[in-house]
Amino acid sequence: MGNEARLDDLRAKVDAGEVDTVLVCMVDMQGRLMGKRFHAGHFVAGAWQETHCCNYLLATDLEMATPDGYAATSWERGYGDYVMKPDLSTLRPVPWLEGTEMVMCDVLDHHTHEEVPHAPRSILKKQVNRLKALGYDAMCATELEFFLFEKSFDQIRKEGFRDLEPISGYNEDYHILQTTKEEHVMRPIRNHLWNAGIPVENSKGEAETGQEELNIKYAPAMETAEYHSIAKNAVKEIAWQHGHAATFLPKWHHDKVGSSSHVHQSLWKDGQPAFYDKSDELGMSTLMKSYMAGLLKYAPDYTYFMAPYINSYKRFMKGTFAPTRIIWSVDNRTAGFRLCGDGTKAVRVECRIPGSDMNPYLAMAGMLAAGIAGIEEGLELQPAATGDVYQGETGMIPGTLKDARNAMHGSEMLRAAMGDEVVDHYARAAEVEIEEFERVVTDWEIARGFERA
Repeated sequence: MGNEARLDDLRAKVDAGEVDTVLVCMVDMQGRLMGKRFHAGHFVAGAWQETHCCNYLLATDLEMATPDGYAATSWERGYGDYVMKPDLSTLRPVPWLEGTEMVMCDVLDHHTHEEVPHAPRSILKKQVNRLKALGYDAMCATELEFFLFEKSFDQIRKEGFRDLEPISGYNEDYHILQTTKEEHVMRPIRNHLWNAGIPVENSKGEAETGQEELNIKYAPAMETAEYHSIAKNAVKEIAWQHGHAATFLPKWHHDKVGSSSHVHQSLWKDGQPAFYDKSDELGMSTLMKSYMAGLLKYAPDYTYFMAPYINSYKRFMKGTFAPTRIIWSVDNRTAGFRLCGDGTKAVRVECRIPGSDMNPYLAMAGMLAAGIAGIEEGLELQPAATGDVYQGETGMIPGTLKDARNAMHGSEMLRAAMGDEVVDHYARAAEVEIEEFERVVTDWEIARGFERA
């Protein structure tokens, strides 16, 4: 359906009284949906062309604070407007909200109407277009892992985020009985997303108490990022509707396994898998090997985009299925990069580094940029590792947010691929997170040293 047809279809629904609200959304640095709720009549009358938002939406932290140090906007510059330009190809129903549809927006400069370079959608679009110029289409899929809790967001917040109780009492990995008990939340998540045009494949219990996984079908990279962002928002909203909380915090308790968001990726050319070569032992084309070599070489450079907060790095623990080393292996869940579908046309690479807190636009953009560098540099892929790859002498994933920030800030590859403005903007975002954490006195410090220090 073309954009005009989509808008005409929405007009018909508005005239029939089926839709009265349109969510006009952008994606912020944290991967959250931000925007406005339009009366549908006003949206179809003219607001479908554009609306405005404060430019601080791409210069805040998780708390919506307005830290200094950003070149793009500041108190000194007055916090002006951005243009939110609806992409009508993304118009879709929101079945879990009555009478509501949603549209995603590009973020434009108010004066030039050029795309804001550090907007997540712009960043991924740039890397997708670089690949298109080389003749390839990027195909991706993300796995969304999260925890469900017995109590609601409001209850948990009022109780100071203490004594958290997951919705189940034991490891529910692939467990049908336990996940049956959670179907009052998971069934509407699957069905509502499907009815919103998001190709959900399945959900399952994950390897911890109260942990869930939602899988969405492989799609072009831009669509995958959109699906992921909408699905993450939907999980929280639907859990809230049923009196529960859902968290995508990667490590909510030091004794619990963390939540990841593995990213599967491959390149296609003229509708055929460009990563596949039937003459290769593993089915890997030369293109795929160079792409993967780029992922490995530049993994420290883009780790920030996969792990953007202090808490993100608590997940990288030996023996938890979260990777610690920059290494690839064949169908091996201890490796940072896992070859899946070897020997078949479905051959692809799964990056297991990203946490559940990643912004999918930024994470995929970083990976695509690294893969493109691998292709352009003609990099050769090192032999696959075997066995328990938590052991060995290979390079390590950055172990702290500060290390990841420094690797990103010093990356010539990312500066060439994304631009200095983008790298400097997100380096400042990392600094803000570090500064906020370093000024806080934690419960651990008090309990450890209150009497004994």
